[in-house]
This record gives sequence, structure tokens and C-alpha cells, in this order.
Amino acid sequence: MKGMGNMMKQAQKLQSQMLKLQDEMAEKTVETTAGGGMVRVIANGKQQIVSIQIEKEVVDPEDVEMLQDLILAAVNEALTKSQEMVAAEMSKLTGGLNIPGIM
Repeated sequence: MKGMGNMMKQAQKLQSQMLKLQDEMAEKTVETTAGGGMVRVIANGKQQIVSIQIEKEVVDPEDVEMLQDLILAAVNEALTKSQEMVAAEMSKLTGGLNIPGIM
């Protein structure tokens, strides 16, 4: 039973570290661009978009679809980068263990 107690302590420690990491990830951001920097998107480690910047030159009322495509591409890339950042940090914490339900 002593081994089980140690395992529970380790699990509690890991859970505490994971909660701390989640808070830290909310503060970390990734930035992506599309259209040669005409659309810039920043996402945090909670996979939330925190900023979208669009240069005036790319806003063309005659070609709204292009702007939509640029925004979509930048947002998707930002979310992907954010997920990769969190997965890398989580991997450091868990030592590469494959724990179901954890990124």
C-alpha cells in the first residue's frame, strides 16, 4: 500500500503543476501572419485569439473573400502554434508520458 500512497502524492503534485502550467499558458502568446504580414493574429496558450490586426492595404471592398481567406489562414495557424506550444510545455511536465485527456 505504500507504493499506492507515493503514486497518489505524485499524481497530486502533477495535477498542481498542470494547473500552474495552464495559468502560465494563458500569459504566453504566439503570433502568425498571412498575406505577407497584411493580417496578423495573436493567440494565447488557452487557444484564444487575443488580437487581430489588418493592414488597410488589404481591405478591398471588391475582394472580401480574399480578406476572409487571409484571416482564416492566420487564425488557424495561430491556433495550431498555440496547441503545439502547450503540447511542448505539457510534455516537459509529464516527461513524455501519454496520459489520456491531456494535450
